[in-house]
Amino acid sequence: MGSMSRLPLLYTFRRCPYAMRARMALLQAGRDFDAVEVSLRAKPASLLALSPKGTVPVLELPDGGVIDESWDIMRWALAAPDAQGWWARAQSPENLDLVRRNDGDFKRHLDRWKYPQRYTGETLTPEAHRDSAVDVLLRPLEVRLSAAPFLGGTMPCAADLAVMPFVRQFAAVEPEWFAALDLPSLRSWLNSWLVDPLFTACMHKLPVEGVHRFPPL
Repeated sequence: MGSMSRLPLLYTFRRCPYAMRARMALLQAGRDFDAVEVSLRAKPASLLALSPKGTVPVLELPDGGVIDESWDIMRWALAAPDAQGWWARAQSPENLDLVRRNDGDFKRHLDRWKYPQRYTGETLTPEAHRDSAVDVLLRPLEVRLSAAPFLGGTMPCAADLAVMPFVRQFAAVEPEWFAALDLPSLRSWLNSWLVDPLFTACMHKLPVEGVHRFPPL
């Protein structure tokens, strides 16, 4: 199915934060692409043939190449050409450190807070993981965003797109608790992204079966 597509073909899942950042990067870069909305309970054989680990997002390129890591899909979409600097602004040591924190310790703590039933052998309580997630990423983000509106400075960058879907997921677990945290710059940044046309475009709902042209930004 995918190899016959004249456009890049993205295997995606609407609510997955990794897939969200891939879709936002493709849209921001103006890359036309087709998409398959994956049912996590019945992953298509074509996805598993491309990437046996079976996680989304996976991007099949028109030449048959496969990219199955979200940050690499973002690089492919944004880096060449990078006329608006979305990729270049994300390459500072500070931004790369934030993305590593997000994809590493923050995601680990987030999962153990949001889905404690999956991690019954944990020695830490869900609340301890919640508080560790704040310390490892959200407070450093607050410091950065109190000095500039975006991780790219006065302009957003790929690091904003990479981190925001995970902060969104964290904030949604206990919205009232999150709203009471002393993180005003972070909350303002998150709230602005939630109504940004780029994010709302990336959340377009596709039918679960078949290949569909993803609407451009």
